[in-house]
Order: sequence, then structure tokens, then C-alpha cells
Amino acid sequence: MNLKLSEEKANQAAVHRPKLKRSIIDCDIHHYTGMNVLKPYMPREYLELMETIVGSVRPNRAPVGGGFNGGLGGRMVDSFPPGGGPAGSDLAYMQEHYLDPYNVEYGILTGEGFGMQSSGGYDYAAAICSAVNDYTIDHWLTQDSRLKGSVFIMKQDPTLSVKEIDRVGGRSDMVQVIVSNGATLPYGNRHYYPIYGACVRHNLPFTIHVGNEGAGVNGPPTGAGYGSYYIESRAARPQVMMAHLASFIFEGVFERFPTLKVVLQEAGVFWVVPFLWRLDQDWKALRVQTPWVKKKPSEYFRDHIRVTTQPIEETPNRESFDQMLENMWAKETLMFCSDYPHWDFDSPLKALPRLEDELWDRIYYQNAAEIYNLPQRKAERKE
Repeated sequence: MNLKLSEEKANQAAVHRPKLKRSIIDCDIHHYTGMNVLKPYMPREYLELMETIVGSVRPNRAPVGGGFNGGLGGRMVDSFPPGGGPAGSDLAYMQEHYLDPYNVEYGILTGEGFGMQSSGGYDYAAAICSAVNDYTIDHWLTQDSRLKGSVFIMKQDPTLSVKEIDRVGGRSDMVQVIVSNGATLPYGNRHYYPIYGACVRHNLPFTIHVGNEGAGVNGPPTGAGYGSYYIESRAARPQVMMAHLASFIFEGVFERFPTLKVVLQEAGVFWVVPFLWRLDQDWKALRVQTPWVKKKPSEYFRDHIRVTTQPIEETPNRESFDQMLENMWAKETLMFCSDYPHWDFDSPLKALPRLEDELWDRIYYQNAAEIYNLPQRKAERKE
């Protein structure tokens, strides 16, 4: 299948592209990181084997229901560079198509695919992570100062993960450590403590991005096992994220690492509210089991957790929407992300209903600027 968008179609799309006056920070932009661009960064011993052992960093199970091919190959139809290549592979076109018209002051790159984080081949998976990080630095971060990187790690082995964080995590253009939602153990488990120590040492938040649930060495995508269709696994993503959130709190991670910040990315938003109510209620009744948990779970959430907007749930009415925002302290905890260039991209102009100025500013800029240590917004553009 030819995934190239015709030049004529791209030009037509550009004519109708909207512009945003106030600049924003987008916390989830997927630049292309396929094997073809990573080969120059792989150790020699893996080059001849990449094509044959690539399966070791892909899911051992096919995606539930075969995955979903929304848009064109899972990407927005107009996100493919007119000159050819995969969506998200051409910086110049990304600048023209998204960064410039939507006034993205900073964009956090989150790559494509987390297959290395479901692999049992630790050394090879670690090499893939290093290649992703080096490619991102050379071809993206050094080419556009608006773009910031995510440190990919092979979190199955904390020793290798810490080595990678220490290798590139001290760079000013690397602003977070990123892992998949799918995991072998809930992220509060002490197995991961060395990783959190490295995150704190480099002042980097730990970001959990949806993906790889039920793949390879990771646990099932739902508490009941494997579903039949993509929509089932998509609907269950918050279920996995809930397990990680409860684990962080009740294992005492935030007492051990009091400055650690955690970002929950692309698993929905409003499930947080009733889940925190439940955690607070259960903690009151069962706190004797976890005496190291000094505060209500909702307080740990407010102090340490940030959630990104995409895909935010549609409520029956505006009143319910506003209540949910208030009940999750959105002015402090919610950050905008578009998921560009994926098929379910959330336009900065349409992702949320009209908000009062201070709340808009917090969600679209300030909350991310604070957690990623980014500068304050520059002056608004005049056009």
C-alpha cells in the first residue's frame, strides 16, 4: 500500500490549516523511529541480525483483534510527508503541518512503538533503546530547539535502564523517562526502585505511555485475560494504569522518592476521579496493612501525578465535564497532548471545550512547563 500523501493534497490541507495565537506545550508527539532509521546507531554485532531477530522486541502475541488501522495505517491521512516516507518521519513537514500553525512552543517526542519493552532479549532491547535515543538527539532535538526528547529504557532490567538514563538523561533536551503501560510488574514494585533513583538524580519525570499491554513478557491487557477486538484492549487501558497508580501509592514509592513525578499518558482522564475516591475509602479501612502510606491516596496523586488529555472522555453535559476537571484538580494535574500524527489526533483547537483563561493556560502550557522544567511562554503572536 502506498502511504504517500500527494503533494497537491498536502498543499490543500495547508491552506485550511488553523492557527493558534497562544503557544502551547504538546506532551505527546510521535516521531517515526522505525528500524530503517535506527540501523546506523546499532552495535555492529546486531546489524546482520536485525531483520531476523526483530521479532524478539515485538509482541509474542498479535495485537488484540489484529490492531486498528484507523486513518491511513493508523495515522492521519494528511500527516504523511508529500515527498514520501512514514508519518512523523520528516521534521520539515511536521513543522509545516503541525508545530508552526498550532503554535507549539515545545513538543515532547515519544517515538513509535514500545516493542523493546516487552522483550526477553534484554541486551538487544537495550541497544534498540539507545539507538532510539541517539537517533532522536541527532535528527530531531539538535534540529529544532522546540522539540524535547524522552529517554527510552528497557525497564525489564533496571541495571540497563539506569545505565541509559545516566548516559543521556543529563542532557537539557531530554525531559522525561518513558515506558510502556504493559509491564511485567506494577510500577510501584521495588524492582523498579533503581530507575526511580536515576529519575530523581536527573530531575526527570517517569512517564507511562499506553501500549504493549499483554505483549511478550508483559502481563495480560485486562484483569480477565485477552479480549477479541482492539476496542476491548483500548477500553482496558485505564484498568492497567489503575494498577500502576495504586501500586505507586501503596508500595510507598512517593515516601521513598518524595520528589519523583509520574505522568500517565494516553489512557483517558476522568476514570481518575472515582478511582481516587475508592482508593481513599479503602485506605481508611485498610491502612494498617500499609503504615508507610502517610497521606490519603488522593493527596499523593495531587502532589506527584500528572495526566495528559488525549483521549479525554466526552461527558453527557458541560456541567459534568467541569465537575470532573475540578474533582481531579485539573488546574494542577492535567496537561495537553495531541498524539500527533496518530489517527485519533486531538487538535489543540478542538480537544477541550472553551475554558476560562487561567485553566486553559495551566492545561495547555504551565503544568507541563513546570514538570519538564521548560521556560515560561514567549509573547503571543500578533496574526
